[in-house]
Amino acid sequence: MKWFIRISIASLLFLIYTIPVHSQLIKDLQKRAEWKLKQKANQKVDDAIGKTVDGKPKNKETSAKENDKSKKKAGDPDKTEEKETGAVTDSKGTSTKSFKSYSKFDFVAGEKLVVYEDFSKDAVGDFPLHWNTNAGGEVVTVEGSDVRWLKLPKEGVFHPEFIKDLPENFTLEFDLICTNPFSFYSTALMVNMVQLNEPSEFENWGRFIRSGNKGARFSIHPTSAGNGSGRLEFFWIENRKESMKNEVDVSQFHAKTDNIAHISMWRQNQRMRIYVDEEKVFDLPKAIPPSTKLNALLFTLGGYHDKADHYLISGLRLAVGAPDTRHKLINEGKYSTTGILFDVNSDKIKPESYGTLKDLASVLKENGVVKVKVIGHTDSDGDAGNNMELSKKRASAVKASLVNDFGIEAGRIETDGKGASQPVGDNAKAEGKAQNRRVEFLKQ
Repeated sequence: MKWFIRISIASLLFLIYTIPVHSQLIKDLQKRAEWKLKQKANQKVDDAIGKTVDGKPKNKETSAKENDKSKKKAGDPDKTEEKETGAVTDSKGTSTKSFKSYSKFDFVAGEKLVVYEDFSKDAVGDFPLHWNTNAGGEVVTVEGSDVRWLKLPKEGVFHPEFIKDLPENFTLEFDLICTNPFSFYSTALMVNMVQLNEPSEFENWGRFIRSGNKGARFSIHPTSAGNGSGRLEFFWIENRKESMKNEVDVSQFHAKTDNIAHISMWRQNQRMRIYVDEEKVFDLPKAIPPSTKLNALLFTLGGYHDKADHYLISGLRLAVGAPDTRHKLINEGKYSTTGILFDVNSDKIKPESYGTLKDLASVLKENGVVKVKVIGHTDSDGDAGNNMELSKKRASAVKASLVNDFGIEAGRIETDGKGASQPVGDNAKAEGKAQNRRVEFLKQ
């Protein structure tokens, strides 16, 4: 009789502790089913791009023929024709966004860059040294990309331990790609900005919240009911409960490894803005309770994850402080920014720089008599002479953008470049190099 009572008690305890989890699983499946009903269930998933994550083309001959067909008849021989979305494909087969497509992009990076992670110091095949996880992952290369990526392949929590503070004013950016096709039933990537009492608590922030800590959770999924568009949600989490703030479908984010999505997040006290490429998907004025202290960033994947599906992230940038272009330039006479980004070893301005340039152009338009000198700076990688020449070209590219894209008079702007001769950060570190790759504006 005693053994029967013990088994009954054990079974009851098992049910008590598992019912909430199963209930959450059922709710999650119901939500996914509801999303699926909203879409055309018979729509086809985008064709596979013909590349694997390790950078080996499945069919080099086919890919080469497709590239040849899409070459421009005139103009830049390394660019294919611009699509309606503003996407451009370079000679490596990598899809990029055109500068003009960002005309409504108002994101401005924080004043001081404090974190830059490109996994350049980590060996391919290893999990990055300064991250922690309760799952797995590895640093990989991707064909057509000049940087390394962290592959997140399965359920778990991924913690960049070097981020120890997310103050009331910060910006966070990273690049994101995923495998294609990507199952609708595989988990979303969740970006958690949280409050940890101890670093070891990071493991509590899995799919099911078992922690009493506070935090904001932004989730992004590359497909919604198989129609190719992405789905995003934003939650505030407290006392083990998720409070939905908003959700939206995003057509720009597709499950293609040749289409890098740039994610930008901007907190100003309670307000949170989130962008996917040029589109502002959330602008929530009361997203975060007042005076909330957040001190950790976590990437998490939940359950239902197909083994073939995984996300890759790179170019993680954290900048703190509210940017004040007007005061810095007009009152202090100098404005320096790491928010104007360029392709590697190139003077081509990345389109996600649009918000920073637009902000600066607005200041110049409001102060029509002010003249400026634009000075480019590089990190110390490579030849000093080449860096000097590159810094001058980048300054000239910034001037050309201010003149051609924003209507600033060319006579108000002169340019110069200093190469790597005036570092402000440690060139032995990734974040130091990123700090040195800056553009300065001096009031004349």
